[in-house]
Amino acid sequence: MGASQMTARSAAVRLLDQVLGEGRLMSELLGAGLLDPLPPQDRARAQRLAMDTLRGLERADKLLSRHLRKPPPLHVRNVLRVGAIELATGGAAHGVVSEMVGIVGRHKRHGALKGLVNAVLRKLADEAPDLWPRLRVPRLPRWLRDPLVAAWGRDAVMGMEAAHFAGAPVDLTPRDARARLPEGALLPTGSLRLEAAGQISALTGYDTGDWWVQDAAAAIPARVLAVQPGEAVLDMCAAPGGKTLQLAAAGADVTALDLSQTRLARVRENLDRTGLRAQVVAGDAREHAGRYDAILLDAPCSATGTIRRHPDLPHAKDGSEFMGLFELQEQMLDHAWGLLKPGGRMVFCTCSLLPDEGEVQIEEALSRHPDMTVDRAALDLPGIDPAWVTEEGGLRLRPDHWADRGGMDGFYLAALVKQDDQTR
Repeated sequence: MGASQMTARSAAVRLLDQVLGEGRLMSELLGAGLLDPLPPQDRARAQRLAMDTLRGLERADKLLSRHLRKPPPLHVRNVLRVGAIELATGGAAHGVVSEMVGIVGRHKRHGALKGLVNAVLRKLADEAPDLWPRLRVPRLPRWLRDPLVAAWGRDAVMGMEAAHFAGAPVDLTPRDARARLPEGALLPTGSLRLEAAGQISALTGYDTGDWWVQDAAAAIPARVLAVQPGEAVLDMCAAPGGKTLQLAAAGADVTALDLSQTRLARVRENLDRTGLRAQVVAGDAREHAGRYDAILLDAPCSATGTIRRHPDLPHAKDGSEFMGLFELQEQMLDHAWGLLKPGGRMVFCTCSLLPDEGEVQIEEALSRHPDMTVDRAALDLPGIDPAWVTEEGGLRLRPDHWADRGGMDGFYLAALVKQDDQTR
């Protein structure tokens, strides 16, 4: 399909074809410019349609199964899925059906199936709005759901799935107490939550760098580290930069380290907008040298805690690469520990729901490093529920927490202190 023929709906189908057919992540596709031919408003709509479809995929397939004897080719199925989601959630029937039929009709291989698309979507136009709310909340794929149920229990996982299906509001981290902020709900941990943010760059305080977008859970690790003015601090996997900004705003001498030059461009952009300062370094965290008073290690992980914002993750992945991530986290944690001065502090965190990337990592690290202790007192902060503190002394955050407020990303973090010779 040429750029001139691309619409928000056809672009959403292209995104789904890549995610569900090729196992590619939405962030990768957007970074590669898949939606660039569209004007900004249509780009946003295409992305929203694709994400809504991924969140409601199970429900869409349930609706479609009533009228399909066998699954059609993936591209046609994705056209039907996008159409089903729109029809079920208030889309104008004539416009939806007409365009989805046209998308299939223009396809070189599947054009003959436009009659099928027309017939199925016309039936759904009548029944989908009524059937949609009766269907169960979509469940995670078995490869992920089973280990989460084993870790947290069925009720907790159902709560997480409800949070994933609902999606995520926009959270902001204020720069300081004098920050100019848009209207929103102040969360117990200090973040500001916006239910309908609209265009981020048009909000009060954006141009003056008074805040930055950062999920409330993601803002907690830097608060737990509690850096002081003048301390030498390493943000070990810094991109896209929210934690770097927090550390710099506290007056620390921050080194922002990340492997990706491309991702570090985002860090530099955020620093420029806010007027904050940090030394930005591209490099492998396992080879970095230096001595630091405090380190924040937000290690590469499965990102399973961010599904409410990234519903493509459970569909594009299958867990096969996770073992390599577990090993990488261990290597980074051990190397970071060697960069920390005696008496120094480190917060290890991952945006994961899997204990292997959180609780287990810290339990094993404590057995490897006799000079490592967990600082439970560092978790005594406003908004932190004591029930979230884990047996080994870390903090487990889950999407089903704050269910009445819109949830939070899944995170694990632990505050660690390096004993010096005088305290051992």
